Amino acid sequence: MYRNQSVSLIIPAHNEEQTINEVIAEFRPVPFLDEILVIDNNCNDRTAELARNAGARVVSESRPGYGSALLRGLDEAKGDIMVLVEADGSFAARDMEKMLVYLEDAGMVMGTRTTRQMLEQGANMRFLLRWGNVFMAKYLELLWLRPEEPRFTDVGCTYRALDRETYSKIRPLLRESGPEFSPAMMCAALLARCRVIEIPITYRRRSGGESKHSDTFSRQLRTALRMFLTISRKWLFDKKLLESPK
Repeated sequence: MYRNQSVSLIIPAHNEEQTINEVIAEFRPVPFLDEILVIDNNCNDRTAELARNAGARVVSESRPGYGSALLRGLDEAKGDIMVLVEADGSFAARDMEKMLVYLEDAGMVMGTRTTRQMLEQGANMRFLLRWGNVFMAKYLELLWLRPEEPRFTDVGCTYRALDRETYSKIRPLLRESGPEFSPAMMCAALLARCRVIEIPITYRRRSGGESKHSDTFSRQLRTALRMFLTISRKWLFDKKLLESPK
């Protein structure tokens, strides 16, 4: 529990047997963490078995895609606060408390991997990927240009925390199944007038495996296009979903 609120950690996983034990072992000692939830997104290796043996609750999601796994995890989580993290070991458990502290003043806290001082050697944040995230973040920021809104520098960082009230507000706007789910959450929070804070977090080299979205230039380009189209669509059309009668 964190200040009388239960906390769930959500880990989307697709064939992450090389790293899932390490990630769960790092986060499990966090004193205020009540639940570790691993989403088995069509794994055909031992990810689910290893996660259960390590003490996590495992839920299966057959709809393929990173966004599908995260959405299922958010729906299944029992905590008052939900924290999202990757299964590849690139994020540090020590940053979790920092997120929860900032969450006291916001509905969602986003991590950013673009602060150079927080990038460890070997992290997957090369020049094009870093500035691609910054460009996309500034495009999103420009569309929701309000004096009180935060300044964004990263749209693709999974590591983030939100409370259940915020999730209930943005849930009707979330339907993306792929990597575009990350900026979609940001757009949904802004549409619902939730306060969003971005903070620098440590970004490390993957412990194993390869990125499904940014390991090659062509995949980076496809992911960037999907994110650009999603941000544009959210700004143009999704406000109507909030305004429509229930």
